[in-house]
Amino acid sequence: MNFKQIKNIVIGITGASGIIYAKLLIEYFQFLNVNNNFNISVVFSKTGKDVTQHEIGNDFIKNIPYKIYNNNDFNAPFASGSSVTDTMIIIPCSMGTLGRIAHGTSESLICRTADVILKEKKKLILVTRETPLNLIHIKNMEILTLAGGIILPASPSFYLNPQNITEACHTIIYKIIDLLNVKQDIPRWGK
Repeated sequence: MNFKQIKNIVIGITGASGIIYAKLLIEYFQFLNVNNNFNISVVFSKTGKDVTQHEIGNDFIKNIPYKIYNNNDFNAPFASGSSVTDTMIIIPCSMGTLGRIAHGTSESLICRTADVILKEKKKLILVTRETPLNLIHIKNMEILTLAGGIILPASPSFYLNPQNITEACHTIIYKIIDLLNVKQDIPRWGK
């Protein structure tokens, strides 16, 4: 029997600027789901919702086609190590969230899920959005990298000559999807 394994993915959206990345990732998952089996769950931090309202408006939240969990809902299935979650993507990831995860504080569903993902040796991708970085940020990134997390700064690529902000931001989304080992037909260097 030939079947595709379902990829269970949690998207955490925190209060860093750059909600466009979360929006584009969710839209791209909808596009990719035609050929792949994704089970997507979404969690917003309180500040993530505030920044969303400021940067792109609440219609984005209302139109998300996936289940949205409250950041205080520790009964969410992925808050436990017995869950079947494969990957967590925190996009954008604030330095506050990154620091709390690096130091094991699990006071929110986003932080608890990241903790579970790391302890179960699954994939944690943190799309950081801060500049400049101070030594505390860098040390926290080191801690998470050593624990198995992937730090993916929201630094768009320009070698393919993007024509607008959305195209530039898509270069980050493509990198995330590559990290999930999902086939995608996209422009590439030297192609």
